[in-house]
Amino acid sequence: MKKSLKKLLSVTMAVAMAASLTACGGKGPDTNSSAAQSGDKTEAGASDEAVFKIGGIGPITGSTAIYGQAVKNGAELAVNQINADGGINGAKIDYSFQDDEGDTEKAVNAYNTLKDWGIQILVGAVTSAPTIALGTETNNDNLFQLTPSGSAVDCTKFENQFRVCFSDPNQGVASAQYIGENKLATKVAMIYDSSDVYSSGIHDKFISEAGNQGIEVVADEAFTADNNTNFSVQLQKAQDSGAELVFLPIYYSQAALILAQAKQMGFDTEFFGCDGLDGLLTVENFDKTLAEDVMLLTPFAADATDDLTQNFVTSYKEKYKETPNQFAADAYDAVYAIKAAAEKAALTPDMDASAICDGLKKAMTEITINGLTGENMKWTADGEPEKAPKAVKIVDGVYNAM
Repeated sequence: MKKSLKKLLSVTMAVAMAASLTACGGKGPDTNSSAAQSGDKTEAGASDEAVFKIGGIGPITGSTAIYGQAVKNGAELAVNQINADGGINGAKIDYSFQDDEGDTEKAVNAYNTLKDWGIQILVGAVTSAPTIALGTETNNDNLFQLTPSGSAVDCTKFENQFRVCFSDPNQGVASAQYIGENKLATKVAMIYDSSDVYSSGIHDKFISEAGNQGIEVVADEAFTADNNTNFSVQLQKAQDSGAELVFLPIYYSQAALILAQAKQMGFDTEFFGCDGLDGLLTVENFDKTLAEDVMLLTPFAADATDDLTQNFVTSYKEKYKETPNQFAADAYDAVYAIKAAAEKAALTPDMDASAICDGLKKAMTEITINGLTGENMKWTADGEPEKAPKAVKIVDGVYNAM
């Protein structure tokens, strides 16, 4: 038997939460259905009310902290707005976020901490390997897991697992299609991390789709986690190949080094990446001019002019004093997707986590949301999102929708 997941909050916390809620504003994604920790608790809940307990797991320290912090913030903003608007089916959300440092073992430890807290729904993890590790745990517990940004294929291995972002294969295919359909290049060089599941997954699908798009891969160069600071050999081969564009299905920290080294050797070409490049402009001591005209496949651009994006960006900047990235937007959409599915399934917080999971698994395939990362987003029973890919170009140090 599963333990009851209800927990009463103190009167003192309720007063603090009520006061902080007055600062929250903005309207979330349109849907078809009518306490933050690190550990701190969100501006949620009342002392004598049952609350939905949504947990988050991701890196807020370590080399990928920029991703985890953005997910934590984006989800927290959505939680606070939903609570200010009356909650889910009249019940507030209590939100707890735990740091995993991007490590699988620490992710499992964080999940156990959240189980002790009484988690009913998981928004996480942030990176792929921890998300996969948590899948076994959440599947055993029949606890609903929605990752904002875990893109490896196995991040949706089990029927209780869904995602907001595209999978790695989908990013590889979509990148090749975008480059081909928009005639960005016909000769492409690739530099990727063969030791990383994210990078390799995108690489393999790009290769398989390139020919269909009239793209010739003229250089295919790998590096590993043990050799990821000097890219002179890979760049020289790309330059010698006559590549019109270099595809970088890698993370922003290595991309920053590649751009700097390409500049030093006089290799002037186009660069295109995926969501792993999101964060490039925040690398410490990075010369942002090196990123001029870099393109990346990402579902979110902070300079988009639609009301939802602008309201989100304004609220995010006011609360966190920085411009949100794609990971923040993914997390924001994740929480609103949970709200839509929970309302579709008529869930209440006094239900145990397994019953909530059963309701969400079915309802996720029945909802449609107009979110920050896609219009008319839907989900398949396999946990995959259905939405159109988008791309941005970095111009004058900011993202511009393409």
